[in-house]
Amino acid sequence: MAFTAQDVKELREKTGIGMMDCKKALEETNGDMEGAIDYLRKKGLAAAEKKADRIATEGIVEAYIHPGGRVGVLIEINCETDFVAKTEGFQRFVKEIAMHVAAADPAPHFVNPEEVTPEFLAKEKEIALAQALATGKPANVVEKIVEGKMGKIISEICLLEQPFIMNPDLTVRQYVSTKTAEIGEKLSVRRFQKFVLGEGLEKRKDNFAEEVAAQMAAK
Repeated sequence: MAFTAQDVKELREKTGIGMMDCKKALEETNGDMEGAIDYLRKKGLAAAEKKADRIATEGIVEAYIHPGGRVGVLIEINCETDFVAKTEGFQRFVKEIAMHVAAADPAPHFVNPEEVTPEFLAKEKEIALAQALATGKPANVVEKIVEGKMGKIISEICLLEQPFIMNPDLTVRQYVSTKTAEIGEKLSVRRFQKFVLGEGLEKRKDNFAEEVAAQMAAK
């Protein structure tokens, strides 16, 4: 069964869920409106949207160190009450997101698209445009290429848009939504920082033969 833009709009009005998730639900259910609503409920998205305007100021800061001590993550995830923050289910959820940040490749730089800086976008768009122009294709095609590349970049560098490591069928955003429905409170990933041993340091690249020759000449 086909569906139209009006169907997507109607589903959004009924559920309060974002357009892209509504479109996905209709695709998965061949345009069946009721089936799409059930699909969204099963993923916990409908319940999560109802909690979106609530305030989440409790929570925990979790530290995850990957075995071997070469990668570590600090992450803050909020919930609504101190009671939930102390539960095993919430703490396990926070650790799962921290583990995702540690394992994700490419590594996320921002929590969501709204946090991506204009400077970052301008730089990436400049690179994407140069690459697209090098193909020699018409301007309208170049524009579409750049748009596609920018969309891909956003999905790669924003934590909530990445496929969840433990269940690639869901994005991290969708997984947060399922846990919101399960736990019963608004859950919000506020910030994170990933540390990689030696990252940013210039590696020493000594030429052993030259070092020996230099030592011999000094004698």
